Amino acid sequence: MTDFTADVLLKKGREASLRRHHPWVFSGAIASINAGTKGKPEAGDTVRVLSAGGEVLGKAAWSPESQIRARMWTFDAPQRASEQVDESLIQQRIQHAIRRRQPLRSDKRTALRLIYGESDGLPGLVVDQYGDFLSCQFLTIGIERWRDTVINALQAETGCKGIYERSDVSVRKHEGLKEQSGRIWGEAPPAQLVIHEHDRQYQVSIASGHKTGYYLDQYDNRQWVQQLCARQGQNWRVLNCFSYTGGFGIAALAGGARQVVNVDASEPALQSAAANAALNSFADTQSVQVQANVFEYLRELRQQNEQFDLIILDPPKFADTRHQFKKAARAYKDIAMQAAHLLSPGGYLINFSCSGAIDMPLFQKITADALLDAERQGAITGFLSQSEDHPVALAFPEARYLKGLVSVLD
Repeated sequence: MTDFTADVLLKKGREASLRRHHPWVFSGAIASINAGTKGKPEAGDTVRVLSAGGEVLGKAAWSPESQIRARMWTFDAPQRASEQVDESLIQQRIQHAIRRRQPLRSDKRTALRLIYGESDGLPGLVVDQYGDFLSCQFLTIGIERWRDTVINALQAETGCKGIYERSDVSVRKHEGLKEQSGRIWGEAPPAQLVIHEHDRQYQVSIASGHKTGYYLDQYDNRQWVQQLCARQGQNWRVLNCFSYTGGFGIAALAGGARQVVNVDASEPALQSAAANAALNSFADTQSVQVQANVFEYLRELRQQNEQFDLIILDPPKFADTRHQFKKAARAYKDIAMQAAHLLSPGGYLINFSCSGAIDMPLFQKITADALLDAERQGAITGFLSQSEDHPVALAFPEARYLKGLVSVLD
């Protein structure tokens, strides 16, 4: 009995990326579909992918409504027998992903990413741990087919108290799936639970927080900010833009900064930022919350001749696709330029982009142009990325979406 329902033949010359084990097959790369005995493959079916010459390249999850028509489960090689795409494969990959992150866990790190989609051989699956609870996303029709297997494997491997789904993301629409969220196994998580990062604590809402509840990808960078302030930022004044619940602000204060101003458009996020400051025993005068449009507020601060020693820019994604990158580039440049006007001599600018359409060389150019327009000189002293629980498969550079620059200005 085969584990695939049809053969997908690629156009001539379009197999090169699969030979390098890139996991995506775009619609434009497909020449034809040879239906099996069941007829045309249905959404979520496992299909076999072949080169134009008939060479078997591997097996993939079929997604007829997405531009990414197939996501590879396995890759064939002359020296390796073809793997079966079955419950055992899903279970083994979940087990491997979780166990290889075991060294990252400790009493001082109680939240981390356990499974990161394609980088763990599980396209479309994201699983984050927050203490005794898991928060997960089923982003593709392929992994949706294995939902029960995934849930059972997560229970068995983690011993968690409960699993909550946060598949309330628009990408599911491209897979013909509805957005959904809620408890899917065990206990419901508390409305607010506390996670630990080194000597810092944060309140997290799995049900209503951004992403799966929090920005775990910035774990290493929050610690980096704390260490920077501890090393040379004693008594610094810090501006934390797009602050969400104040993660970077708490890190700066923990490192010895005198004051942090958190700026965000969301009142609930700022209320959480204030709660996090109190949780970490910082006074209201140390952690100041400002509800405002960041673009407008930066200009207001310039008019008031305000100055800061460290400015952090961690905006939401400005570009979902390459077609939007020009608009995004202008936005990244604008906030970096306005921030440069507010930095004292010797001050630090830390700016991030989580837009996949903006790569690091382009982001560096945008930042350089922003400083030039602000008539400030500067030098990059560090490059930042996502934390190590968000690994990047060697053949899948798209998994490295978070880019950060550390610049010191004259």
